[in-house]
Amino acid sequence: MSGDALPYGARKPSTHEAGRAAEEVAVRATEAAGWFVVARNWRARSGEIDIVASKGEELAFIEVKSVDAYGPESAERLVDARKRGRIVETSQFFLAANREYKRMSLRYDVILVRAGRLERWLERAFPGNP
Repeated sequence: MSGDALPYGARKPSTHEAGRAAEEVAVRATEAAGWFVVARNWRARSGEIDIVASKGEELAFIEVKSVDAYGPESAERLVDARKRGRIVETSQFFLAANREYKRMSLRYDVILVRAGRLERWLERAFPGNP
């Protein structure tokens, strides 16, 4: 039996389930680092932001990526220019709907999760004007 084989009767988690599990890991890591999770899976017509978190005067828009299948890759490859643009646009909708955060310093992070553990937290992974 290979190292990747599942036990008899077990099924591989769906992409959606794996993504949700990775988000849970990312939320725990975010909170452990002293951040307050303001929103999860916040949606607008332009897209979705996995996690919105605040700490002091900073507001982070966090994209979570599971790298179990691919290995740790660069943020540029995992979150391409089109995706970065959607995240930034969606963050503007978030700020319009939640004016209490309007004056905060913004940042865009990417959290990589591998095998149910935090692999890497790329702080300020891309600018707010990709």
